[in-house]
Amino acid sequence: MKDTIVLATHNAGKIREFKSALAPLGYDVVSVHDLLPDIAEPEETGTTFAENARLKAHYYMKATGKPCLADDSGIIADALKGRPGVYSARYAGPKCDDEKNNQKLVAELSAFPPEQRTAYYACVLVLAWPDGRELTAEGTCPGLIRDFYAGDGGFGYDPLFYLPQFGKTMAEISLAEKNQISHRGQALKKLLELMDHE
Repeated sequence: MKDTIVLATHNAGKIREFKSALAPLGYDVVSVHDLLPDIAEPEETGTTFAENARLKAHYYMKATGKPCLADDSGIIADALKGRPGVYSARYAGPKCDDEKNNQKLVAELSAFPPEQRTAYYACVLVLAWPDGRELTAEGTCPGLIRDFYAGDGGFGYDPLFYLPQFGKTMAEISLAEKNQISHRGQALKKLLELMDHE
């Protein structure tokens, strides 16, 4: 049996994606919520995805004493000059949900014609071990942000995020397809290659 890897997230969608990618490789994947259900989340004070991912990985690694995988990810709309970016999860305010975030993004892009609503998802993964080792990997996935929903898979901005190569949104493709092409899937592939050389 390989290492236990603790996922530094309470997001059920992310946990599902990581487990489906890592479990077949022999990793025992648990969420920090399974180990420490009452732990407070660290404040995400970073100004980049990498800073926030590193902050979360080290915080939960110290709390659990186990290797910890954190991701920070979000959506970047070209017309909005980098927004929502690191604020993707709380774009509509600190107590918002996916629906409110999606509504705000659609409203902000309503001034732009469809062809100018290009965007990409970005993800940075940081895997931190208690012995001081650390790996970082990044991934991106380009697409378009539409102003209507399609699909009930995925989470976050997925129902709005249209993938021209599939003719579908991120919420309409299967989890296996998503793991192949998504920003998180790309970052995870790179991370697994790095782990092979550890």
